[in-house]
Amino acid sequence: MPNLVRAALVQTKWTGDSASMIDLHEKYAREAAQEGAKIMGFQEVFNAPYFCQVQEAEHYRWAEPVPDGPTVQRMQALAKELGMVLVVPVYEVESSGFYYNTAAVIDADGSYLGKYRKHHIPQVKGFWEKYYFKPGNLGWPVWDTAVGRVGVYICYDRHFPEGWRALGLAGAQIVYNPSATSRSLSSYLWKLEQPAAAVANEYFIAAINRVGVEEYGDNDFYGNSYFVDPRGQFVGEPASGTDEELVVRDLDLDVIDEVRQQWAFYRDRRPDAYQPLVQP
Repeated sequence: MPNLVRAALVQTKWTGDSASMIDLHEKYAREAAQEGAKIMGFQEVFNAPYFCQVQEAEHYRWAEPVPDGPTVQRMQALAKELGMVLVVPVYEVESSGFYYNTAAVIDADGSYLGKYRKHHIPQVKGFWEKYYFKPGNLGWPVWDTAVGRVGVYICYDRHFPEGWRALGLAGAQIVYNPSATSRSLSSYLWKLEQPAAAVANEYFIAAINRVGVEEYGDNDFYGNSYFVDPRGQFVGEPASGTDEELVVRDLDLDVIDEVRQQWAFYRDRRPDAYQPLVQP
């Protein structure tokens, strides 16, 4: 029998306030659970607008502790109620002056498993993230969940192959990549990089992007969220480029072993030769 995991992701537009944004994602989580999904991920800083289009101190107000803040605690209760693993990206404040772009991972029994902090922080027009976020300092953890081994990479991270590989070496089977990326900047790369990363590292990737234009800038977030398998093939069609959409797909985790035996990329790695890659 195939080792199937029914997985979900959702791409949404900004509703205008945090409370309704959280309510919307909870609604989609319930719909996914009704369709049988056992794991689901949300988009980057899902409960806020993409405020990094500007550099204004007022936007520190979106940050909250992880896991003790209200959003993650609410998602823990939801995960327990639905019996669903949740990947919950939020703006984290650790202590005064220490802010991170973070995703909490919650198991299907509602237990908090840990968090990933985005490593690579962009600072270009429309994506002024260094104003808000310190670089991640927790490595690339992979968690044993009710559906398998799950990792997280966040948005701009996807341009850097090192973290993808670290997640594979740690045994990831499914990697969620919540994002907020605009049509003019990266649409050409969106359906290229993550399928290539899935092939190179031989696991499933859930690629999530926002949709629409928001109040703090003219970035046109283009959706097109999708699941991709270890052969680099989309699992079903990508989501809309303009509208909100819930995506639910069956992922056959047995394909991971099949591909790793067929292509043997991990066998043929040469870590002894890679030292120059990490020299400053």
